[in-house]
Amino acid sequence: MASKTNDKLELIDQSPKRRSSLFQSEPSQPSPSSRFSISSWNEEPVTSNMDISTGHMILSYMEDHLNNKNRFDREWEALCAYEAEPYSTSAAELPQNINKNRFPGVLPYDHSRVILNNLSNISSSDYINANTIIDHDPINPAYIATQGPLPHTAADFWQMVWEQGSVVIVMLTRLMENDVAMCYRYWPEEGSEVYDIYEIHLVSEHIWCDDYLVQSPYLKNVKNSETRTVTQFHFLSWPDNGVPTSIKALLKFKRKVNKSYRGRSCPIVVHCSDGIGRTGTYCVIYMVLNRMAKGKCLWNN
Repeated sequence: MASKTNDKLELIDQSPKRRSSLFQSEPSQPSPSSRFSISSWNEEPVTSNMDISTGHMILSYMEDHLNNKNRFDREWEALCAYEAEPYSTSAAELPQNINKNRFPGVLPYDHSRVILNNLSNISSSDYINANTIIDHDPINPAYIATQGPLPHTAADFWQMVWEQGSVVIVMLTRLMENDVAMCYRYWPEEGSEVYDIYEIHLVSEHIWCDDYLVQSPYLKNVKNSETRTVTQFHFLSWPDNGVPTSIKALLKFKRKVNKSYRGRSCPIVVHCSDGIGRTGTYCVIYMVLNRMAKGKCLWNN
């Protein structure tokens, strides 16, 4: 039964063939007979604490750009010329950690890397290619930016999710793009799988539209039998080294993530393939949007 995708959540055909094609190639329109519609989240109301002065400041900023056609070019040139501080990446370069990096030139900084509990790690290591990102609270990171897991780092990924208390994962890449592996499937295609001491059950897998889907893995620590449900938001329409096919879809995606995350203080785990391009762009966009919604001045931070 066909339905409007903007107000219904659609259940994906659970066959492995259907799921694989969705993760690895451009989405095709599901046949009406292969799905049915179920109720889902209502559209989140748009709220803002932005005061009048901040609103005028933003409008003035936009007007200045319209009146100065070269300003965007100058700002872009300044961004391209920016060089990050020469922070150390010594942990990532240790011989025992080199093969845990998907790309040799994309390494986490020592001062902000996520540190695993080595006593609970399958290889007695505290290393994972991931960094925390601070927004307004220096104690509680807003995001964890990480690479797409490799086959031998999937257990480390789930350990990080467990130890950081994360309940939301944002995935911004397909598993395969142009016949190149972008990310290892770190969740079971069906049923359950065990990654070291973490047993993952795929409870539900839903498609919202052609641009993104939502999955709910059930995470169990087999050592202490504690359980947790994690929500994975998977955006499908943002190619590597490209731009999203729809800005509207990306903004709707952001609202769904925010609604699921509302009221929590744990970091959102964000990854693409390398953990810097699409991941970094996503984090910056939504940190800026959230500050604007709260009426904070962007140019004094």
